[in-house]
Amino acid sequence: MKFTYRPRGVCSQLMEIETEDGKVKSFSVMGGCDGNLKGIAKLIEGMEVEEVIRRLEGVRCGRKATSCPDQLAKALRLSLEQTE
Repeated sequence: MKFTYRPRGVCSQLMEIETEDGKVKSFSVMGGCDGNLKGIAKLIEGMEVEEVIRRLEGVRCGRKATSCPDQLAKALRLSLEQTE
């Protein structure tokens, strides 16, 4: 399943996520910290969606209440809820 997500409260503007058989197939972001987000994409590729959520949910960026990794976890959680 391929979907887009508009993160809130962070520098990134749009996330494109593809999952297949409960795993992250691909992840790309428009805006945000380019190198860090490309690194995250490489690290989570092939990882179970639930594991990505477990590891990234609640990560903060400085004093912000959220971060790009936290927003990715929120996007993945929403996608799981929509497929149930």
